[in-house]
Amino acid sequence: MAKGLDVGTMNIICADKGDGSISFAQQRNAFLEMESNDLTKHMLDNSKVLYTQRGNNLNVLGEDAFKFSNVFNKHIRRPMKQGIISPDEKESIPIIKVIIERVLGAPEKKDEVLYVSVPANPVDSQLNVLYHSKTVEALAKKLGYNTFTIDEGLSVVYSELSDSNFTGVGISIGAGMTNVTVAYMATPIVSFSIARGGDWIDDQVSVATGMAKERITSIKETDFSFGPEYELGCVQGALAVYYDALLTYVLQQLKRKLSETAPPDAEFQVAIAGGSTRARGFIEMFEKRLSETELPIKISGIKKSRYVTPASKDSRDPLYAIARGCLIAALTKEASLAPEAQASDVTETNAKK
Repeated sequence: MAKGLDVGTMNIICADKGDGSISFAQQRNAFLEMESNDLTKHMLDNSKVLYTQRGNNLNVLGEDAFKFSNVFNKHIRRPMKQGIISPDEKESIPIIKVIIERVLGAPEKKDEVLYVSVPANPVDSQLNVLYHSKTVEALAKKLGYNTFTIDEGLSVVYSELSDSNFTGVGISIGAGMTNVTVAYMATPIVSFSIARGGDWIDDQVSVATGMAKERITSIKETDFSFGPEYELGCVQGALAVYYDALLTYVLQQLKRKLSETAPPDAEFQVAIAGGSTRARGFIEMFEKRLSETELPIKISGIKKSRYVTPASKDSRDPLYAIARGCLIAALTKEASLAPEAQASDVTETNAKK
């Protein structure tokens, strides 16, 4: 059974199609350090909370890290920063390993195909994505999967643009990065990332308002939408300002990268994905900024993902589009490998005779 894995700065999500419909397993990519004692461990075990232990400390992982951070008024820590493994956290790789193991599980058969999303090289930063990409690929391979990687922007194209023959622009606005791929019939023409995403918005709003970043993240995810006229100085107003700044910046970078190529004479549909695009009115704001940007390609329209609640696990939710695209890539690869596997079986059978 093929699977897709989205390793994001905020969430790690697995997609599979075991019962005919796509299902998702998800964990927040975060942890909270706590002191270890027998009672705490017993409580965590009874509640089936995901955690690791190192010396006299426990690291509570995933969604429970956010719950415990509110109870104990402690800051959560993140294994990834700006879309890649954080060099500031010594526990990054062991924690990501445990979360991947939880959402993926063991393969059901030998060499089960898995596609993992990885960021493209950034155009506005010296960040190197190679180490991150090779590390997450190796973590999945150790579980026994036949693992391949795919640029995050291309996974959006796979997920959303089948009706356009996989010709279009895939944009993923995640927590750590924004990834963009322009593809023609599933072949990338331009692929790049930008070292800004939802975290950048939260950081800027935190500086502007003096409010804690965790609180801003919570407001952004549960109590923010585009359109209303917010009172000057409020958090929602600041969020709207920095969302607008991010979209303008992304489209300017896309225009610059396209000017360096010779794209084919075709119509390109735009698909938007990522957790940072879930706010009501996001697509309308994006459409407005896109209409003001003179891109050197023909845009036929924008693929609109309907708004869903943050608690939803709907396959059309933009949060799950990357994992869904990875799954489609994995299913395609699995189908292409099937004749080879059958030929191998025939050869082995004949050899035994």
